[in-house]
Amino acid sequence: MPLKQVLSCIQPTGEVHLGNYFGAVKNYVDLQSKYECKYGVVDYHAITMPYDIKKLRYNTWDLIFSLMAVGVQPENLFVQSLVPEHAELGWILNCFCAVGRLTNMTQYKDKSLSVNQGGKETYISAGLLDYPVLQAADILIYKADFVPVGKDQSQHLELSREIAQRFNHFVGQTYFVMPEALYTESPNIRSTADPLRKMSKSAGEKHYISLFSEPPRIRKQIKSAVTDVGTNDGEHMSPGVANLFVILKAASATSEIYKNLLDDYKNGTLRYGDLKHVVAENLIDLLLPFQEKKKEILADKKRAKERIKASSSIIRKKAQETIREVKDLIGLLNVRF
Repeated sequence: MPLKQVLSCIQPTGEVHLGNYFGAVKNYVDLQSKYECKYGVVDYHAITMPYDIKKLRYNTWDLIFSLMAVGVQPENLFVQSLVPEHAELGWILNCFCAVGRLTNMTQYKDKSLSVNQGGKETYISAGLLDYPVLQAADILIYKADFVPVGKDQSQHLELSREIAQRFNHFVGQTYFVMPEALYTESPNIRSTADPLRKMSKSAGEKHYISLFSEPPRIRKQIKSAVTDVGTNDGEHMSPGVANLFVILKAASATSEIYKNLLDDYKNGTLRYGDLKHVVAENLIDLLLPFQEKKKEILADKKRAKERIKASSSIIRKKAQETIREVKDLIGLLNVRF
């Protein structure tokens, strides 16, 4: 029996940090043993907001190298712009999506507001409005059974399902698979500088910890992490302390050290300096193999790039097959590959 298909995509917006890793990338690695997986680095999506050309190209390859370093298999990776059929299907699916659905998307509202507040850009790109349709194309072009998502990301998947249903109704058959959400366990990693906000690159360097930070920097960031103000009563854990325990639980190889420190907290004997030291050392132990692997990859970047170009070409064949079938179904002319 063939394995179920999993599709997930990630934008090349800079360094991979702990929030990215525990929230999504670790699941990418784990899912490979259970499903047939395709993971896209979606550079088309990255140009919907103001961006730097050189940084985009650098970030695209750096993200690829980072994903390979943490255990994503090269044959499961593709770069979106190397599979132009995504954009072609995106245009077709535009014709099966209502404008009102796009203007009501939460991320469009949030990001368009940030563009207006930026002071430099005075327009909101059509791509920003339309990218959920391209996202639907990313999913549907491979007829994915499952899409790993967080609870706050289901809106885009629902739109993909709506578009698929409308297309299927139009052509009079169930052509597109109805993709299902694959909810995976992911700890909620917060900024160590401000634990009331999510760990994020957009907030600045002190608000995220890169997977590829050198050990001294990791120790420094964890040492300066916000804990609590006032007396520890052993019952009401502050957001900062709770965040350190979340990171420790996610990073530690065994649960014993986490349990022991949690018992100390409940007994009122925990010293935050000890907690921070243990968190930092467990993080370093987790991340060092990734860092060593990335150094190996960077030592032969040309070979790594060729592998990803090859995997993108192989994955593209499935996308080309879908485009041929879709165009036949809706009356468009086909170029035979």
